[in-house]
Amino acid sequence: MRTDFFDEGFATRCLFASSFCEQPSQVRWCYLRALTVETKDPVSDKLGNWMILLGRILSGLILMSLVNAALADDYSAPRGPGGKPDLNGVWQVFNRANYDIEPHAARASLAMVEGDLGPVPAPSIVAIGSLGSVPGGLGVVVGDKIPYSQQGLAKKLQNQAAWLTSDPEIKCYLPGIPRANYMPYPFQILHSESALFFSYEYAGAVRNIHLTDPGEAPIDSWMGQSYGYWEGDTLVIEVTGQNDRTWFDRAGNHHSDVMKVTERYTPTSDYTMDYLVAIEDDKTFTAPWQMQMTLYRRTGADAQIQQFKCVEFVEELMYGSLRKGVHKGADHDVK
Repeated sequence: MRTDFFDEGFATRCLFASSFCEQPSQVRWCYLRALTVETKDPVSDKLGNWMILLGRILSGLILMSLVNAALADDYSAPRGPGGKPDLNGVWQVFNRANYDIEPHAARASLAMVEGDLGPVPAPSIVAIGSLGSVPGGLGVVVGDKIPYSQQGLAKKLQNQAAWLTSDPEIKCYLPGIPRANYMPYPFQILHSESALFFSYEYAGAVRNIHLTDPGEAPIDSWMGQSYGYWEGDTLVIEVTGQNDRTWFDRAGNHHSDVMKVTERYTPTSDYTMDYLVAIEDDKTFTAPWQMQMTLYRRTGADAQIQQFKCVEFVEELMYGSLRKGVHKGADHDVK
């Protein structure tokens, strides 16, 4: 590997190597090829070598970032039904948004109470130790902060204080949109020229996307009503008619029953999609706001969703105390 990084022939070698590139995806290889071309005049000074090496690495990283951006802009997804991008497959996020869509540090628990020396996990969480803790997350809210109204922020704080009894996820209620797309469970997109369907592993939730405008939703529901259309290679889905009982995450972030969600799914490679979500709700927020994240396509044997119909898993939590002869409480000891 050559080490005299900024000699006069570097630019020439870069252009020479890249001249063999027939496709944009080969640019990275061409650049690396230019890096490995031997020089006839190696620098003898070791300190100088290391300084030049560092400079070359930095310049390489900058160039590669520009190449990656150009390739993303030039990407054309494989065509599917009707000549539109083929989104068929199993998708999943790899982020911490389900804990809290805003940036947050790791902490001991979502449910904290005052202890002798400061806040401690709630008694019902202590028994599971680190399993009840919250990993840190970078957040997915564009601009980092949700523009709550005073009343909206007060409601969020109430939700946080009552997380164990109020988060709909704990009782396996349907998650709503957009939360269904960034829970720690995969979902599958199936589409043809005449139909578009989302199937979620969590709670067996589903969405049938209308491809013609159905008008106003006849009734509010947990997953709302979805209307989808294409803008170029971007699938746009407008979601209305959701009730106000779903949350955005486990941190108590919430909305009202007038919320409108506009989703934008844009393929960025054969295995990734940009997911941009616009939220409008003048009952809860002072302005519209957005979330953005990457969806990843599963491949191989793992490209399938399993059954996670959790309703039966929470029967004891929700109805166990109603059974005759059962002590009401966390232990459910039989008398």
